[in-house]
Amino acid sequence: MEAVFYVIPGVLYALAGFLMKLSDDAHDRRNNNLLAIFTGFLSALCIVYLAVTSADAACIFVGILIGNLLAWKIDSINHVVSFLVLIGILAVLGIPSIGIVTLAVCAAAAFVDEIGNDNPRVSKWGSAPEFFFEHRFTLKIAVLAFAVLGLFGAPVAGVQYFQIQTFVYFLMFEVFYEVAASKFDIIYDGLYSVFGAFR
Repeated sequence: MEAVFYVIPGVLYALAGFLMKLSDDAHDRRNNNLLAIFTGFLSALCIVYLAVTSADAACIFVGILIGNLLAWKIDSINHVVSFLVLIGILAVLGIPSIGIVTLAVCAAAAFVDEIGNDNPRVSKWGSAPEFFFEHRFTLKIAVLAFAVLGLFGAPVAGVQYFQIQTFVYFLMFEVFYEVAASKFDIIYDGLYSVFGAFR
């Protein structure tokens, strides 16, 4: 029974990443706002549950939200709806106490990833930097660092250490985000054949 408490967060991290990318590509690649909003809404609900029940998740996802805001990446109808859902529900339910220093680092890492992603200047630096930012490694490194420090680090004011499973969960988020990206056409065509992709 105890295993369920570890499985559920992993499933929700995976679903959040998968649905988030479906939302992005439905809007960007197929101009299907209805599907983009619906999948973005479902992704936001997964994130809300995680953020309300886990201080680690709250710190990571609020950091991502701040980083995206600063990078002006909340720039489409599905992003706006998801943002409002997240902010609205979290404002009502609240989140666990999080470390301000860790939040700032996660927000900065998310900001750097968003600025570097799809940036023509980065492409000129070579394939390695382009791959690094395309797959948003800055935040992965930050999450890993706080998870490792959680095993050995002494308490520091404002610093929140993550549990090691949080890094595994976050990798699941990223892996399923990439799965949705690589299989988008197959997934979209399947949804379209069954549901008309909600049109």
